[in-house]
Amino acid sequence: MDSLRELYQEVILDHSKKPRNFRELQAATHSAKGHNPLCGDRLHLYLEMEDGVIRDVGFEGAGCAISTASASMLTEMLKGKTQVEADEIFAKFHALLTGSDEAPPDEALGKLAVFAGVREYPVRVKCATLAWHTFKAALSGDEAASTE
Repeated sequence: MDSLRELYQEVILDHSKKPRNFRELQAATHSAKGHNPLCGDRLHLYLEMEDGVIRDVGFEGAGCAISTASASMLTEMLKGKTQVEADEIFAKFHALLTGSDEAPPDEALGKLAVFAGVREYPVRVKCATLAWHTFKAALSGDEAASTE
């Protein structure tokens, strides 16, 4: 189990140090800003939607390793997905982090399963979900999201 935890930590650190899609999208059709007052995480998430499909995703901002890694992995996971598919991924990810009875098996979320251990640290759940709540805000036309 320790080797699996170490692998998960390596993946989170890699995405934190070298975030994917860390950029503003000039052609964004949706965007929102997110803030986690407890940790100080801030991000601006950009979506380019076309015909109900997420064509591109980018983000800018600063935050802790978990927040940055989560935003980075969100961008990779949601590119090419429909809004319905993205909503399903959000629900599974949220269930994984909150430890609800509806939590999917780790393999159902692919690489996002690296965040399973975060649920043991309730304060860090807000770090991991900030980008996801910001994504939902952008889709619904809200300009901002907060973990409070």
